[in-house]
Amino acid sequence: MNARRLMIVGTAALLLLPGCSAPDNRPPSEPAPAAASVPRPLNVKDPADVPSPPASPPPECDPRASLRPPATMPTPGRMPEGTAMAAIEKRGRLVVGIDQNAYLMGFRDPISGELTGFEVDLAREIARAIFDDPNAVQFRAITTADRIPVIQRREVDMVIRTVTATCERMQLVAFSSEYLTSYQRLLVNRGSGIKSFDDLAGRKVCATRGSTSIVKIQSAASRPIAVSTDSTLDCLVLLQQGQIDAVSTIDVLLLALAAQDPGTEVVGEPITDEPSGVAMSLDTPELVRFVNGVLARIRADGTWTSLYRRWLGRFGDVPPPPAARYRD
Repeated sequence: MNARRLMIVGTAALLLLPGCSAPDNRPPSEPAPAAASVPRPLNVKDPADVPSPPASPPPECDPRASLRPPATMPTPGRMPEGTAMAAIEKRGRLVVGIDQNAYLMGFRDPISGELTGFEVDLAREIARAIFDDPNAVQFRAITTADRIPVIQRREVDMVIRTVTATCERMQLVAFSSEYLTSYQRLLVNRGSGIKSFDDLAGRKVCATRGSTSIVKIQSAASRPIAVSTDSTLDCLVLLQQGQIDAVSTIDVLLLALAAQDPGTEVVGEPITDEPSGVAMSLDTPELVRFVNGVLARIRADGTWTSLYRRWLGRFGDVPPPPAARYRD
């Protein structure tokens, strides 16, 4: 290669290096306008997925009817051999799936950081009956959609997270007798003009994925658009951001949301009856009977009334505890 060719190759190589290109005298382009968007909570589905219908309708049942408690409850710390309670006692703790974002029901106290609320205290009463220690309980925060699967996978001993007992769910898990009566209603912004489900045609209504509430929204005659989230608190965030028009779930949870945001209000007549029960495995009927014995005790000795008054009494008169029904 002669000297002239070396000079040409070297010059071309230099032109390919960063910063060595010929100057660009064109005027700079205008920057693209910033796109403003309101952030959403994680895992929002808009519109919500439509659940697959069951292969066959569940048999008719009384969803409030559970197994009768034992005639005599075992002494705390001395659970009968071979029972689920004995296995829990041997482990040293009761494992309970709960909500940690449901104000007054299951939530973290902002000062202490401890989990507390009506359902958390209910779990502690069950732990007290097993260990004579209300603190011998491990709480596992789960989403609404997790409630049935974590029981079926035996990752928890029970779920206490406003699980509505239904005939369909009773094919999958066992329920205690009813510990809380509630009804599905609506939470809206004050001044929205929404008064009932009849006002929701084409409007977005939020509920948690895996809840009975989302199914009721999707089947409403006014044909609202169902939006699903992992937690009811996420629905409140969407309402505050103006991304939905209403939240729909049980009234106890809605009243707690309204207590956190006075700019909202609970409206509409109840559209469903929602009995909450402690959910457990179908394989542990003795645990179901034991929990029913605990519920019978706290109904009779005033503990249930004290817990309700402490956590939910701000919403009106304290009702009597739900009456137990048994199918045997």
